Amino acid sequence: MAKALLCDIDGTLVQSNWLHAEAWQIAFEAMGLDLELEAIRRQIGKGGDELIPVFVPWWKRPIVEEPLKTYRKFVFQHGLRQQVKAIPGVRELLERVRAEGIKVAVATSSDKDDLKVMLGVAGADDLIDEQTTADDADRAKPHPDIFAAAVEKLHLPATDCIALGDTPYDAESAGKAGIRTIGVMTGGWSRIELLDAGCIEVYESAGELLAGIEQSALLRTGLRV
Repeated sequence: MAKALLCDIDGTLVQSNWLHAEAWQIAFEAMGLDLELEAIRRQIGKGGDELIPVFVPWWKRPIVEEPLKTYRKFVFQHGLRQQVKAIPGVRELLERVRAEGIKVAVATSSDKDDLKVMLGVAGADDLIDEQTTADDADRAKPHPDIFAAAVEKLHLPATDCIALGDTPYDAESAGKAGIRTIGVMTGGWSRIELLDAGCIEVYESAGELLAGIEQSALLRTGLRV
């Protein structure tokens, strides 16, 4: 049985991945790059430092990187963030997890301003024991820093923790920190893609995980990978 659940937030606890992708699309367009929304959506879950190099050549990055980040943040926070909705079953899942004596932490590449708003949307702001954001790590996902910082704050070994995420980058990041990952498909990735990335289990949503929690890796004993 796990002692802590380390939750991603975008696409995992709230439905926001396509809105983040739209904000990036608008920002890239302002810099002269016309990109497909789905191509960007498949990069959501990474921090900006990891996402931008996918689309911007190295020689151009010093000029456009900071303006891109600043404008994307402005577009999201002032034009799109109010459209974010909670994923059904999230609060009930976290309440059940805490009722089992499992601590709940948030481990996200988002900044603290967005995290506060997203936890309110999810209705989960009173259910979080610890939180780590991009502000707590030198490198964003898919590097392990954010999950490693969460484990350190919880004062638990990585093997006693399970991550909950919606992208391959969550599984990659957590795996590098020695943490097993349960995947959910609410961020737009398929079951096969999440399993291939290293998830030990995949559910349609937080609600489906709640329905099957008794058989999940969260409550099973003796599981190590």
